[in-house]
Amino acid sequence: MTIANITAEFAEKSGFHLKKEQIEKLDVYAEMLLEWNEKINLTAITDSEGIAIKHFYDSLTPLWYLNIPKNARVIDVGTGAGFPSIPMAIVRPDLRFTLLDSLNKRLNFLNEVCTRLDISAELVHMRAEDAAQKAEYRESFDVAVSRAVAALPVLCEYCIPFVRKNGMFIAMKGSKAEEELEISKNAVSTLGAAVEKTVKISLPDDSERNIIVIRKKNYTPKAYPRHGSKIAKKSL
Repeated sequence: MTIANITAEFAEKSGFHLKKEQIEKLDVYAEMLLEWNEKINLTAITDSEGIAIKHFYDSLTPLWYLNIPKNARVIDVGTGAGFPSIPMAIVRPDLRFTLLDSLNKRLNFLNEVCTRLDISAELVHMRAEDAAQKAEYRESFDVAVSRAVAALPVLCEYCIPFVRKNGMFIAMKGSKAEEELEISKNAVSTLGAAVEKTVKISLPDDSERNIIVIRKKNYTPKAYPRHGSKIAKKSL
């Protein structure tokens, strides 16, 4: 059974349906991911079930558990190998994606993926703190999403400045979401946002995931995001 078929089977058991064309595109993506992973470091997870659950299924959960508006402009901050944006773009081609990453070789891979799968996305080679200060990106997105491995206060400072007023930041987190939210209160309010809800889910392997939805209420002060070294030294 292919990686995409495994994903589809797990999705079906959870009440979510993937179309034949979507499964085929996920299969191409999986093949390219494994092929390129031999040349550049894209993922430490290489077994079929692991990719199906921890990458593909996990990436699709915001579409299944949240109401993301039609034709929304979405930025994936620290997209890496394209998670969650590529699986989301395959299932929701109406969404307008910007894929942001600081490593150009990852974006070379994603450019090939987007070309092969006919995904229309903007690829941006830039650090988040630099991109968020540019007029074309700052407070321009309906949704910012990140599965990046960073503490939530740090992710908030990198991601919330991209979100327009009344838009949302979706932080995809593991089992320690409540603890991370507790230490993120100052960051969330300072950046002009408020925590709306947390959706707790279980992946098919029973691991816990939390989708944190943070709603933008006011404009983010111009001082944020700070330089990456300052964020690393002392988070908000």
